Amino acid sequence: MATTKEVLALAVEIADVMLRNGGEIYRIEDTVIHILKAYNAKSFDVYVLSNGIFASANEDQEDSCSMIRHVPLGSVNLAKVAYLNQLARDLCNHDCTIEEGWERVKTAKNLPGYSKWIEIFFCGLGSAGFAYLFGGGWLEFAFAFLIGMAEQVVLHALIKYKASRFLKNVFASMFVSALSILVLFTGLPLLQDKIVIGAIMPLVPGITFTTSIRDFHNGDYLSGTIHLIDALTTALCIAVGICLPLAIYSYMGGGALLP
Repeated sequence: MATTKEVLALAVEIADVMLRNGGEIYRIEDTVIHILKAYNAKSFDVYVLSNGIFASANEDQEDSCSMIRHVPLGSVNLAKVAYLNQLARDLCNHDCTIEEGWERVKTAKNLPGYSKWIEIFFCGLGSAGFAYLFGGGWLEFAFAFLIGMAEQVVLHALIKYKASRFLKNVFASMFVSALSILVLFTGLPLLQDKIVIGAIMPLVPGITFTTSIRDFHNGDYLSGTIHLIDALTTALCIAVGICLPLAIYSYMGGGALLP
């Protein structure tokens, strides 16, 4: 029979991986609580933030234990979250032992993501789609597609060199803005603003902002504030990156580009 400490350690590890990959705060708390209940833990408390986990069990007994985890804000990988949700269900139904649970957590951590070429293609396709959606024509669609793919290549390079999230957003949006200026030199009748809007959409922190609203709705005000600040800071970085090349071009005599 697994000890409370072993159960708590596994539950917190599952929560850690879920939180790093975009799991919702209240669902993560609920997952840990259900696992502890399934193994008859007593007097437990679970508190999850956007970047931290606090959990304790058997607080008034000799085998009391507690754990704290710092979890940096990360990207979203819902495949890992779904895999761990199923693992939590199996643990609660006792269809999986604690030892098997640890092995499955390792498997979840190593789940392969999409290949770089798939990400590059769909970043371009998404950029092109948004350019068309916001009023661009087929020319804007084509150039946004090419710029979006180039943007994802730059993002992969920045990730390789371990640039911070804020620098990635600034440099990627600067790259998009600079390419949109170069496109104008083709002499084609293009709407530059539609190309820029489409190409920066993959950078926009829509999931983070939505998660913030969801946290506020669920009463997790601190987590909601953290996600909101993260989303607003990311938006500010994108705005700075877009404006810098435009301001430099205008200062050099290029004139105003965006209507």
